[in-house]
Formats: sequence, C-alpha cells, structure tokens
Amino acid sequence: MSCIEITVTNDTGLHTRPGNELVKLVKSFEGTTIELEKGDKKVTGNSLLKIMSLAVKKGDVIKIHISGGEEAKIEEQLVEFFANLKD
Repeated sequence: MSCIEITVTNDTGLHTRPGNELVKLVKSFEGTTIELEKGDKKVTGNSLLKIMSLAVKKGDVIKIHISGGEEAKIEEQLVEFFANLKD
C-alpha cells in the first residue's frame, strides 16, 4: 500500500467534471483499490458521489491511498492528473 499527498491547485477544485474524469481514471486501474482522504473522511475513488462528498476545493490537501497493482505507476498518473486539473 502506498499513500501520496496532493494539494489541489486549480481554481474550482474537484467538482463534477474533473471528479468524473478521476473516476474514469481510477476505474482503469483494474485490481487496485484507490481511496481519497480529506480530513477525517475517506472515500472510494471509483464513486463520483463519494468523491463529491469530500467537497475538495482549491488549496485542500488530500491523501490518496493505493493498494494493489502497479502502485508506483498509478501514483505517477494520479500526480499528473492533479497537476493538469482544469477548471
């Protein structure tokens, strides 16, 4: 299991459109469990509704927990996703 911390830098945070893109990316990692954590709340990364319940906005730090699969490769793709997150 690995864990990375990401600071959300885009102006509008993780709203519906980028949240949906994140769910598609997470679902592409077969055999891997990905969870997002903000504060004391942790949710699965394959559910848009659960991701939206985190109310991630600009400047928030989230932890992403990855277990199974090629964790290092998945970490890189998730870091790239958040680095290129658009409004």
